[in-house]
Amino acid sequence: MNTSLKMFGGIAVAMLLTACAGEEAVKQAAPDCVFPDAPDAAAPGWICDEPVEGVDVSAVGVAEKSAAGHSFMKNMAATDARVQLAQRMKVHVQNMVKQYAETTGAADTETVDKVNTSVTKQITDETLVGTRIFKTRTSPNGSLYVLLGMDANATAQATQKALRTSMGNDAALWQQFKAQKGQEELAEAIANMKQ
Repeated sequence: MNTSLKMFGGIAVAMLLTACAGEEAVKQAAPDCVFPDAPDAAAPGWICDEPVEGVDVSAVGVAEKSAAGHSFMKNMAATDARVQLAQRMKVHVQNMVKQYAETTGAADTETVDKVNTSVTKQITDETLVGTRIFKTRTSPNGSLYVLLGMDANATAQATQKALRTSMGNDAALWQQFKAQKGQEELAEAIANMKQ
């Protein structure tokens, strides 16, 4: 009987350890992708910008839950995605970063004044032709996510159009001039701060 009790005790301990290890393994398995507005809920990979077969160029748009209804939310999410897609295709960005540091006093009474300024202006002007919604998903909190994109044919046409409109025209040369001028202004501003 003593041997049976020891064997039963050993089996019970082994089962307890196995059960605890199993729970820990389950707790450690986190989803690869979650909804941004519901981080405890697993989401399809495309919501985290994973590529989707058959969609060459894509963007994810989101609309918060609205009393205006599903159709309104779908339009808002698609608009959000189109803006992101257009920015990927053609965007003009001007950026200036200024940093300034000054010290006064000495040793223990020294103070440091530091100022960082960053200004960015981003303008997007792109006509998107051939975009469509490939997938939609509602999060547990009610936000609507859409995967908007272009297939291979629409992507090829948009790329050809972009190349035709920017190669060797006056607008492209003007853009290059403005970009160079912006870089020179930034370099001058940094040089003036060092004086």
